[in-house]
Amino acid sequence: MNDGKPNWWSRPSTAPETPEAARIPSPPPTDGGDDGDGDFPLPAPQPQVEAAAASAEAETVVEAVVETGTAEIADAPRPAAPEQETVPAPAPAVLLTKGEPADAPVTPVTDAPVAPVTDAPVADAPQVAPEAVAQPAPQPLHAPDEYRTPPYGEPGPWAPAPPVQHPAASVPPQAPVPPQAQPQGHVPPVPPQQAAVPPVPPQQGGTAPWMQYDPWGGAVGGIGVAPAPVKKSRKGLALAGALVFALVTGVIGGGIGAYVERNGGLTTVELPQADGGDTDRAPESVAGIAAAALPGVVTLHVSGGGSSGTGTGFVLDTKGHILTNNHVVDAAESSGDITVTFSSGETARAKIVGKDTGYDLAVVQVTGVSGLKALPLGNSDNVRVGDPVVAIGAPFDLSNTVTSGIISAKERPITAGGEKGDGTDISYVDALQTDAPINPGNSGGPLLDSKGRVIGINSAIRAAGGSGDGDGGSAGQPGSIGLGFAIPINQGKRVAEELINTGKATHPVIGVSLDMQFNGDGARVGEKGKDGAASVTPGGPAAAAGLRPGDVITKVDGQRVHNGEELIVKIRAHRPGDKLRLTLTRDGKELTKTLTLGSSQGT
Repeated sequence: MNDGKPNWWSRPSTAPETPEAARIPSPPPTDGGDDGDGDFPLPAPQPQVEAAAASAEAETVVEAVVETGTAEIADAPRPAAPEQETVPAPAPAVLLTKGEPADAPVTPVTDAPVAPVTDAPVADAPQVAPEAVAQPAPQPLHAPDEYRTPPYGEPGPWAPAPPVQHPAASVPPQAPVPPQAQPQGHVPPVPPQQAAVPPVPPQQGGTAPWMQYDPWGGAVGGIGVAPAPVKKSRKGLALAGALVFALVTGVIGGGIGAYVERNGGLTTVELPQADGGDTDRAPESVAGIAAAALPGVVTLHVSGGGSSGTGTGFVLDTKGHILTNNHVVDAAESSGDITVTFSSGETARAKIVGKDTGYDLAVVQVTGVSGLKALPLGNSDNVRVGDPVVAIGAPFDLSNTVTSGIISAKERPITAGGEKGDGTDISYVDALQTDAPINPGNSGGPLLDSKGRVIGINSAIRAAGGSGDGDGGSAGQPGSIGLGFAIPINQGKRVAEELINTGKATHPVIGVSLDMQFNGDGARVGEKGKDGAASVTPGGPAAAAGLRPGDVITKVDGQRVHNGEELIVKIRAHRPGDKLRLTLTRDGKELTKTLTLGSSQGT
């Protein structure tokens, strides 16, 4: 005890100099006056320890006990050398974990008082300058206590702890050291010759971190520095990220490409289209011919006598006269009904004005209809094979159907009808042949030339199973096979005028009865006529020209005939009163006769 203040005593270390002595920091001096005395502040409620003067008679020294090979320095400030300039810097407590060399073992110091640890920053404590050389401690004045009881026992000595420093960054937690109760006493200052731990510059923005000391490794000022964390290479992560990005981009791009290929894009599809442009067509084109002719073409619906049918007709004049085929309106002869539908969709009732079985033509008339457009008539004698034609009709009741083709042949002898069996309903036509599609329902419709003029009346088709009339004949109702036949308009015009004017049509005749069973080449005049009458009508055109029974007519106006039907067709292609030149054979001789055609009343 010194002046009522406790002094701390300890047994001196067996080694005069230790490497650790040079690393023990000295506590900062206190304001003790000119004599150099000072006190170290201790945790409350302990009294302040009076610091002894730094001299050779220092009462205590740092004791290092050689037992475990390790030493622990308490976190208490050390006094600095009296005449040595100090550098203010926070000095962290250091935990020594690596053993010292064999020639200077040290033991942990456990009996030193430990200053309380708080979160408040501690003022910079002055540190002794590095490179100081430790001095040997004086010998203790007492013997060791076998019970190792402070202050005379082991371990010791005790030294003031340096200021508490807080790490700036988080470090792995260390096992806490339980505090031990220590006796209070006076700790003399360390002699000036004793070296202290050099200060460690404080880190900017906080206190120095807790570190582990390695005496054999690199150190800053004698204090071991924790190895810097090894940075992981980012090249691998960057490469992996690039690969993932490329894969995802490829998948998305492929999906978008497939969607665009299948759906035409990601936006609404708008297909290119030409503008309205000019809708006018040349008058001689099919479109121009159809546009001009359609208003004058009508569709007829006929019913009566237990049957009904559909056909076509065309307007002849503004009085409402319409020309069509006889077989179209034949069902309405006595008490039938005829309805006419125009291309505009308007309808009107019609009545029969006149009809003729031998020519297969009929005229009907509508009343109370204004604005009718009559089709212009052409000249069928001027038609040549190969001329373009347009057919308009209502095939299978499809009104206003337009087809086109050419004239494929002329003067085709066509016979149609004959359902009655007595021959009175047979029609003989010197027809125009066309490949323009004509089907059942086209009957009575116009066949137009390239200028839109009527050159024929569509009347019959050749069915696949045989010849047929306008509705398909014996083959039922087949479709077109490209063989259609039309009555020449020259013949139709004459018959239509007679039907409108008189209700009847006249037929040109030569005044003979033909043998329809003759199998030779040409038309043979029969031996007997009907009901046993003379085969050559007395006073008729043939008798006047000198024809006799049994003569075989082979040519009409130079055109070859092969049977009786063809002769009738050639004769009916003319008007009554026309002159014909006939070539015939009699008794193996060829003769030429000229006659003037007579007239008979048609039915």
